[in-house]
Amino acid sequence: MSEVTQTADTSCILVCAGNASRMGGIKKILMPLGESNVVGYSMLAFEQTPDITEIIVVTKPEYFDAIRAEAEKLGITKLKHLTEGGETRQKSVMQGLRLVAKESQYVAIHDGARPLVKPAHIAETIKDARVFGGATLGVPVKDTIKIVDDGLIIDTPHRPSLWITQTPQVFRKRLYFEAVDFAEEHGLDFTDDCQLVEAIGGKVFMTRGDYTNIKITTPEDQAIAEVLLK
Repeated sequence: MSEVTQTADTSCILVCAGNASRMGGIKKILMPLGESNVVGYSMLAFEQTPDITEIIVVTKPEYFDAIRAEAEKLGITKLKHLTEGGETRQKSVMQGLRLVAKESQYVAIHDGARPLVKPAHIAETIKDARVFGGATLGVPVKDTIKIVDDGLIIDTPHRPSLWITQTPQVFRKRLYFEAVDFAEEHGLDFTDDCQLVEAIGGKVFMTRGDYTNIKITTPEDQAIAEVLLK
C-alpha cells in the first residue's frame, strides 16, 4: 500500500453508547481490565497511534466523569470530546461526527469495547484508507459457515472469501459525510459503518489484523481479554 506517514490528520470516534444487554446491564466499557478498564485500553491504543490527532468518545452522560478520570490517570492527551450517543449505532457515530475537527481528513470509528486493538494495526488501516478511501480491520473466517433457513442448511459460502469485520473502520471524511447524507436522505440505518460507504459505491479495503482484537460482548469475553492482555 502507500508509504507510511506520520501525518496526524485522523479523528477517532470511540463508540461506547450501547446498552450492554448481553452483559446483563453491566457497564462493560468501565469493566476492570489489566491496570485500567475496557475503555481505558481502547483510548490508549489511539493515543499511541501517531496518525490520530483527537479522540471523541460517544457514550452515556453518566460515564463522562469516569472516562475523563481514567484518561487523566493514563496520561491520555488526545481526548477532546465526550458526547451522548443516539438511539442506534449509526446515530451515535453521527453524534461524534459533528465534533470532528475541521482540519481532520479521515475518521477512524472504533468499538469502545475492543480494548486490545494494536496501534500498529490502527496505523495500517489508516494507511490503506489513504489509498482506497476506506478500510477496515478484519480477519479470515476459520470455520465453515452455513446459511440456514427454518433449521435446514441451504447453502455453504466459499470460506476463503469470508472475513470477520472488526474495527477501527477508517474513511476519508468527505466520503463518510456523503454516505451519511445518503443514508439520512433514504431513511437507511446500518449497524456497520462500511455498509454506509458501500451504499454509495465507495471502496473499502480489508486490512488484515489479528484474532486478539475481540469485542467485549459477554462476561466470558472479559476473562478472555485478561488472558490475552497478559
